Amino acid sequence: MRKAALHNLGCKVNAYETEAMEQLLEAAGYEIVGFEEKADVYVINTCSVTNVADKKSRQMLHRAKAKNPDAVVVAAGCYVQAAADKLREDAAVDLIIGNNRKADLVPLLDAWFAGKEIKESITDLAGSNEYEKLHIKKQAEHTRAFIKVQDGCNQFCSYCIIPFARGRVRSRSRDSVLDEVKTLSANGYKEVVLTGIHLSSYGIDCDDNLLSLILAIHEVEGIERIRLGSLEPRIITEEFAQTIAKLPKMCPHFHLSLQSGCNATLKRMNRRYTAEEYYEKCQLLRKYFDNPALTTDVIVGFPGETEEEFAESKAFVDKVDFYETHIFKYSRREGTKAAAMKDQVPDQIKAARSAELLELNRK
Repeated sequence: MRKAALHNLGCKVNAYETEAMEQLLEAAGYEIVGFEEKADVYVINTCSVTNVADKKSRQMLHRAKAKNPDAVVVAAGCYVQAAADKLREDAAVDLIIGNNRKADLVPLLDAWFAGKEIKESITDLAGSNEYEKLHIKKQAEHTRAFIKVQDGCNQFCSYCIIPFARGRVRSRSRDSVLDEVKTLSANGYKEVVLTGIHLSSYGIDCDDNLLSLILAIHEVEGIERIRLGSLEPRIITEEFAQTIAKLPKMCPHFHLSLQSGCNATLKRMNRRYTAEEYYEKCQLLRKYFDNPALTTDVIVGFPGETEEEFAESKAFVDKVDFYETHIFKYSRREGTKAAAMKDQVPDQIKAARSAELLELNRK
């Protein structure tokens, strides 16, 4: 029996896909072992959200080859989509699998072990509207399962490479989602967390929407809690907030990505809403939910962020009074508009601003 080890880098969507690949390998007769053990196959589900993520992805691929030079090292995911040419030349990498092709893992390995010269499976996602058929029956956690319902993004925020690595919005069919939720419920899972690359876009490509999907999942027997991954503020309408507030299974935790509380910065980021609109959405949730947990992400040191802009952003974060704020120092990502912007903020200023917001978060 061949042994396979998997390692995940990056977001919750990646984690879901890694679990799905693990289950495909198990079903094909592979023994799954820890990444630190000697294996015949190493699968690294890569991330490409920042230059640092790219570097970590390369390091893990090289670490796998060092563990067993005779093993098949598989690079999968976002870094593959963003840097396929680099990986084709990397001696540590044997197989490369892009996004939307992770379900090809077992046939590709079969071909490899049969001595065939097939070394990659990559789709140009720019023109693809096909949703990748991956699903899970269990997860490492015993009562909570993350479910990927959507892939891709049409937003093109100026600092982000993900629309290029993940392609345009593709939604999973409601029937497929419900089948998976029912399977997980039958296997003892009580809570589902809906995730996606841009969850709020669910259904825009197939005449469906996130609210309808939530209502359908709410009907599944055995599921007691429903949580949502990161949301775009604009999805919070009066109808959305009012409807989900009536659902007893809905967890009152909402992660609304902010990135900056300053309108000038938001505009450079291409975020498509204003601080005022964002505040309105938070108030809507507080109108219908009794003390909901509102969490967010904020980037400090975005190109061109002045002391005044940072002060405006900080004052806004203070005003919203979040339950928790995730603070990120702007990280330059080659290939994005923001990477080429002038007035890049020095690292020591980013660190000082980050420390200020971390202190605010602690309070």
